Amino acid sequence: MKRLHKSGLRTLQCAAILAAGLASGSAWAGIYNDGKVLLTGGVFTVDGAGGGGAVPWATISGYETRDGINGSAGFTYVNLPALQVSFYGVNVGFFDRLELSYVDSRLSLNLPNLQTVALLADTAGLNTGTDSWNSTLGMQTYGAKLRLFGDAVYTSDSWIPQVSLGGLYKDNRNKALIHTLGADKTKDYEIYLAATKVLFPISTLVNVTARYTSANEDGLTGFGYCNDAARNDCHNKRKVRAEVSIAHLVAKNTAIGGEWQQHGDNLDHRSVNIAGLNPTGLLDALQPVLGSVNLGGLPDKLKQRKEGDWYDLFMAYAPNKHISFTVAYLMFGNISVAPDQNGFYFSTHLTF
Repeated sequence: MKRLHKSGLRTLQCAAILAAGLASGSAWAGIYNDGKVLLTGGVFTVDGAGGGGAVPWATISGYETRDGINGSAGFTYVNLPALQVSFYGVNVGFFDRLELSYVDSRLSLNLPNLQTVALLADTAGLNTGTDSWNSTLGMQTYGAKLRLFGDAVYTSDSWIPQVSLGGLYKDNRNKALIHTLGADKTKDYEIYLAATKVLFPISTLVNVTARYTSANEDGLTGFGYCNDAARNDCHNKRKVRAEVSIAHLVAKNTAIGGEWQQHGDNLDHRSVNIAGLNPTGLLDALQPVLGSVNLGGLPDKLKQRKEGDWYDLFMAYAPNKHISFTVAYLMFGNISVAPDQNGFYFSTHLTF
C-alpha cells in the first residue's frame, strides 16, 4: 500500500514537472490550447474529474478545444462538525475528447465513538486501524473520461447533450479501519455515464450522471458490506445511482448552483467491529449481567447511521482561465457513526 501511495505522489510530481517543462518550451506552445468558454469545463470534483464539486460532468476538464491539450491541478478542503476532508490532485484534457485524472483524499474522523473503539482495541492489542486521538482514512482515485458524442456548448440549436463515459478506480490505504467499519472491499472501480447541456438562452448548465458503484460515502469508507464481524458473509453488489448538477451563470465569470448525489445503504445500522468481534452484540448480551450499570447508550453509538445522500449549494468564481474558486455549503447527512454532517467546502482549481 505504501508503494501505491508513493506511486500516486510520483504521478503528481511527474505531472507538475511535465507541465512546467512544456509550459517553458516551444513544444507546449504548439499543443497548449485554452479556447473554450470560461467555466464550461467545470471545476475540480472530489473524484478529480471535471464537473461540479461532487458530480462529474460530460464536459472534458480544462479549456482545450479539439486542437490542443489543457491541464489542471486542484485542492479541496471540506470542514464538517466531526470530519475534515482534503482532496488534491491533477487532471489533463486531451483535444476535448479524453480526460485523465488522479486525486489523493484524506479523511480525519474526530469521533469519540471511534476513540472508544481505539482504546478498547489498544488495550487488547488488536489492530482496528483506529487511533485514540484522530482516526484517518486515505484514498487514491485514478480516473478516465471519454466524450462519446455531442457538444454541451457549441450546439445550442440542438437538444442533444454532450455525453461522456467515465471510469474511476479507488484504493483506500487504511484497510484495517475500512474493515472495522464493516465494508467488504477497500478498493474497487466505478463506471459513470454523464450527459451535459448548456442552455444559453437562460445561461444555465444542466447535468445528469448515472454512476454504477457499490461505494460507501463515495468510497471513503469502503465498498459493499459484511453481515458478520468475522467477515464470512460479505457482499459487493454495485447499483446504478443518480446524480444531478444545475449551474446558472450570473456573470461571465461567476456561477451559482446546486447538486444532488444519491448514495447507498450498505452500512446502515451496522455495528463497527473490533478485530472480528461485534461490540454492540457483546454489550447487549452482557446487559443482564451488568444490571443497572449505565452504558451511556454506547451500543447504539457504535452502530452506523443511515447513510445520507449528498447535497450542496455552490458558487464558482473564475477571474480568468488560469484559476477558479468554489465555495459551497454541504449537506452530507450521516457519515458512518457521525450524525448530521453539514458544513462548508472550499476548492481552488488551477489551469495550465
